[in-house]
Amino acid sequence: MRAFLTLLLISALFGLQAQQISLNENYSDSTSDRKRLNQLSYALAGGYALSMTGLYFLWYDGYPQSNFHFFNDNNEWLQMDKVGHATTAYQVGRYGYDAFRWAGMPENKAVWIGGTVGFAFLMTVEIFDGFSAEWGASSGDLIANTTGTALFIGQQLLWKEQRISLKYSYHSTQYRQYRPDLLGANWFQALLKDYNGQTYWLAVNPKSFLPESSKFPSWLDLAFGYSARGMTGASVNSSDYNGTPIPDFNRRRVWLFSPDINLRKIPTNRKGLKFLFTALSFIKVPLPAIAFDKQEKIQFHWIYF
Repeated sequence: MRAFLTLLLISALFGLQAQQISLNENYSDSTSDRKRLNQLSYALAGGYALSMTGLYFLWYDGYPQSNFHFFNDNNEWLQMDKVGHATTAYQVGRYGYDAFRWAGMPENKAVWIGGTVGFAFLMTVEIFDGFSAEWGASSGDLIANTTGTALFIGQQLLWKEQRISLKYSYHSTQYRQYRPDLLGANWFQALLKDYNGQTYWLAVNPKSFLPESSKFPSWLDLAFGYSARGMTGASVNSSDYNGTPIPDFNRRRVWLFSPDINLRKIPTNRKGLKFLFTALSFIKVPLPAIAFDKQEKIQFHWIYF
């Protein structure tokens, strides 16, 4: 929940910098541009302060504080939150790399410094959790954050590009009406809290694995999704909420397959569109999908969000 909120806040801050930072410029390994590095340093410092302050007041304010402690939440939400942490670390690291390359930082340096921006932001989330009596720092979160960061850095070092991406999508579900406190009392809260409606995708770009002569569209990805259904509680489902009975839902994992549009690879010379496509590239584009789960077996969706 808090990891994805961090991604939304940082994406919004990149949007505010649209006139200063063009994420899809042609990069070179020339000497760093001091003016751009200064702009980026101020933007990152301000963005970090604003996003973390916003996160604190949106999420933690009003909850009791405690001494720093760890809490084992690895069995909660069928691990949807862990996949969310990995996706956020990957995407924020990717944005960080783009920004440092825009500032003229050499490739390898930008990979290591920019690629760890997501890990640094999420480490602050873990510190907030660790001092909150309601939650606690999580070793599972730290592993997920490291995994997402490593996926970005590893690919950039190996291939100088991202052939495999982690993405997010969301659709409204029936479950949040039974536990609005946990799953969201409105659409925006549900976007962050209702793991039943979230899907995380591993999108593979076939063109990048094929010979240069291949005519396979560079903007077409194949996406493999993970989601879950039937959850009205973190580890186990609740039987009632404020005295109102809750149906006995079957908690289950859902696996999906769908084509996807790689927004970063759509050819356009318009800088505004390039920036918009890059800023929104963490979202899986709604397209037909096939879903598999133990209860409903195989389902086909004409459009899956």
